[in-house]
Amino acid sequence: MQQLVNEINSIIWSPALIFLCLGAGIFFSIRTRMMQVRHFSEMWRLLMSGKSSEKGISSFQALAVSLSGRVGAGNIAGVAAAIGFGGPGAIFWMWVVAFFGAATAYVESTLGQIYKEEHDGIYRGGPAYYIEKAMGQKWYAWIFAIATIIATSICLPMVQSNTIGAAVEQVFGASESLDTVLGTISYAKIYTAIAIVTLLGFIIFGGVKRIAHFTQVVVPFMALIYILISMVIIGLNIDQLPKVFMMIVGDAFTPLAGFGAAVGWGVKRGVYSNEAGQGTGPHAAAAAEVAHPAQQGLVQALSVYIDTLFVCSATAFMILIVGAYNVHGLGETFIIQNISTDVAANSPAYTQIAVEHVFAGSGKPFVAVALFFFAFTTLLAYYFIAENNIYYIKRTFKIPGALFFLKVVIVTTTFYGTIKAADIAWGMGDIGVGLMAWLNIIGVLIIFFMSKPAIKALKDYEAQQQAGVKEYSFDPLKLGIKNADFWVARLAAKKSNKPSES
Repeated sequence: MQQLVNEINSIIWSPALIFLCLGAGIFFSIRTRMMQVRHFSEMWRLLMSGKSSEKGISSFQALAVSLSGRVGAGNIAGVAAAIGFGGPGAIFWMWVVAFFGAATAYVESTLGQIYKEEHDGIYRGGPAYYIEKAMGQKWYAWIFAIATIIATSICLPMVQSNTIGAAVEQVFGASESLDTVLGTISYAKIYTAIAIVTLLGFIIFGGVKRIAHFTQVVVPFMALIYILISMVIIGLNIDQLPKVFMMIVGDAFTPLAGFGAAVGWGVKRGVYSNEAGQGTGPHAAAAAEVAHPAQQGLVQALSVYIDTLFVCSATAFMILIVGAYNVHGLGETFIIQNISTDVAANSPAYTQIAVEHVFAGSGKPFVAVALFFFAFTTLLAYYFIAENNIYYIKRTFKIPGALFFLKVVIVTTTFYGTIKAADIAWGMGDIGVGLMAWLNIIGVLIIFFMSKPAIKALKDYEAQQQAGVKEYSFDPLKLGIKNADFWVARLAAKKSNKPSES
């Protein structure tokens, strides 16, 4: 099974996808005239100014739902894997992906807003919607929807739950275990799996609003606490920071594990962590209640910065300052060996060792708790994304019990992922991420060359900014954007002072 997963990953994560992710980010950065720099202050203003409605969540809630997907196992275990297999220089390439990926996140999230719809009183949208409406290729939209449902209900949840199980096992140990049909499993993982699926089931059966309310509280709180702890560790070792920074930059161009390893692992874990171009962010963006599509696109661009430049960097600096890492070479060899070779790079162990080095006795439990909330909220985001694509399919086929079946599947795979080996879980996760990235980035690029709707929306928003309007509006027909039915109906209702029936 592991060999099959590795072979599939070698095809999906070929150099072509790495160049596609980086190339798309650079291309959109140029075409938006570096909007991630020019509109940085506007991103923060919009984040706090939006309000929710009966049909949509606020910009902050949408950011929280999106961040719950972005801030997860990739920020703790993924960063460790990038260092362990790509060397410290991989972190530099994660930064590069985040900087240019912010422009990709703007484009795809703005498209999600432009082409969103209303289903059962809730705003829905995402790549499947804008691929159908902007490209006019329903077959391609269906492929994306089905691939995303499989990825976010089967492949990706395994990574998050597996990382939680591994972190808890680091705290309580694996000496007491149980022999099962799935192999020998520690009681720590079994109890963790039961706790995760119980809480997960309670929340996802409560709907989108419950997910949004839960994530808007948990994600910012845990991210802030995690960054504060990392700042304490960095502060206590501040003399090491310049050396570590130079190590990251220097190794990016004269890499220990080879240039391909540094770039490849940096891009792969960067895309996995910040999800720019993956097609997950537009689902949360579409659910937001905003006056203009570009507003939520800007807010979603900010989430890429928060994820990688803040949370991922915090993890990387802790690991590198303390020296709690190894760098794998060819086969079983190690280029750098600072800790036991029994510690897996694709686990939260590097981060737990780093925090434990400063906070003896509490480091491992703290990382386990932080990882639980980061990864658990990511599980919620995955369900939300899968649910959106189920709704997309239901527009054509009414499948009885589809949502209930989805909930059962994601709860089952979450339990299974918690107790299985890390290599299988991460391999399945990489397959899910890679498939969505291929399908979404190609779709976004085709849409761009066909009609440039996200660029038109940005220019329209900037024009209204310069005009000093008090209330923003969006007229897709005036901009030459077709099939943005939601916004056409909203504008018509606004002009006639009647409630929208979109």
